[in-house]
Amino acid sequence: MAIPFIINKVLLNKSVHIQRLLSNHHHMLDLLSMRRMWYQQTMFGWFQIKPMTSSRRVQDRSKNKRIHYLEIVKEKWKILSKVLFLMELLKKETEMVIPLRSLDKYRKQLNLPKPHKITDFIRKCPKLFELYKDQRGTLWCGMTKEAEDLLEEEERLIEEQSTKAVEYVTRILMMSVDKRIQLDKIAHFRRDFGLPIEFRTKWVNQYPQHFRVEKSKDGVEFLELVNWNPAWAITELEKRTLGLNDGIGREPGIISLPFPLKFPPNYKKVYRHGGKIEHFQKRSYLSPYAAARELKAGSLEFDKRAVAVMHELLSFAIEKRLVTDHLTHFRRELVMPQKLMRLLLKHFGIFYVSERGKRFSVFLTEAYEGSELIEKCPLLLWKEKVLSFIGYRGKKKEVPIFSDLSDMEERDMIEEKDIIEGDTEMEDTCADFEEEEIMGGLDAVSPTNDDELEISHVCNSYKGTS
Repeated sequence: MAIPFIINKVLLNKSVHIQRLLSNHHHMLDLLSMRRMWYQQTMFGWFQIKPMTSSRRVQDRSKNKRIHYLEIVKEKWKILSKVLFLMELLKKETEMVIPLRSLDKYRKQLNLPKPHKITDFIRKCPKLFELYKDQRGTLWCGMTKEAEDLLEEEERLIEEQSTKAVEYVTRILMMSVDKRIQLDKIAHFRRDFGLPIEFRTKWVNQYPQHFRVEKSKDGVEFLELVNWNPAWAITELEKRTLGLNDGIGREPGIISLPFPLKFPPNYKKVYRHGGKIEHFQKRSYLSPYAAARELKAGSLEFDKRAVAVMHELLSFAIEKRLVTDHLTHFRRELVMPQKLMRLLLKHFGIFYVSERGKRFSVFLTEAYEGSELIEKCPLLLWKEKVLSFIGYRGKKKEVPIFSDLSDMEERDMIEEKDIIEGDTEMEDTCADFEEEEIMGGLDAVSPTNDDELEISHVCNSYKGTS
């Protein structure tokens, strides 16, 4: 009896042991399968994330890589853009006045989201704008005599600089692959290249010897090159480095000139470039004015020519600064890479990208000495003059009441949609200023009523937060 009992006990223990082993085995298989799934998910996620982390994005930069004196420049012109928009808006009105409630629809362009008051913005520029009140208590906004004189001065300067503006527009067409560019795209650079407000309606038709407006089957307007000018087929870099005045007698081809580089003082600590910059500078490249249709996207020759095109466009700009969103519109016409921002960030000694504001801007670093442009054209000096009028001193003044505003009252009763219906020039103005910016310009550094608001406050305020 004892022997069978012992045998059964052993068999029972063995069975239990086998079951435990099988259970552990299944558990191990579950763990292995979970581990395998986890590895697959991790690897898949890694492949998804890697392009983002390896790309050169502005947001990925550390604060040490920001050039603060150029960020101050961006902040300064951001404030000015709001003022210029309002001046141009008032200029289009018959009597250069507009009901305050009509300005409410331009909050986006003025970058004054609610609950910010438009009246507070206007009161911060008493040397340029005035508030009036009619007998019915309706508030109106108008310009001071100083502001009207500034607009007349701007018209005169634009007229004087028209020859240079024609040259720049023609040279952009000469750089394009099809020798024509959509008119709306060029209109984005109206203020950057010193073009008048009636650029699309009048100005483009005044120089038929250089370009003409053509409509496509879809009704899209294009600006088309009429005559190739060999005198203008030379880059600004060649002019400065080689002392050439024009390109007559030479075909645009291979260029072997290095680009001027300017780095922030601490660039060696925050950038690891090795010998890549030296190799890039020694490499020859195709002139922006040479035919580039056959260049292979992604090749070294393609990328360096794109840098040359960007360098040329920024050299044309009054402030040597352009909005990157507008530049991306020219990728096909000017044969530039799809990932243009990566190219700009890669060549940080030639360009600097500022992410301050709603839209990014790219600077030509060689053109600046600190926060000041080395060479200032008359239109830039005019902008600085307008900037000097921005600010206020003292407490708020009472709004004067005028009785002789019958014409204003009639216009105040016009429906909002009728005021701007069919106004192409106003659409151009709105498009020009939609680039600007995040809320913070004037309001971010607003002093008390007894203080004076000047541009120096903006610079100091920004330095304190950087």
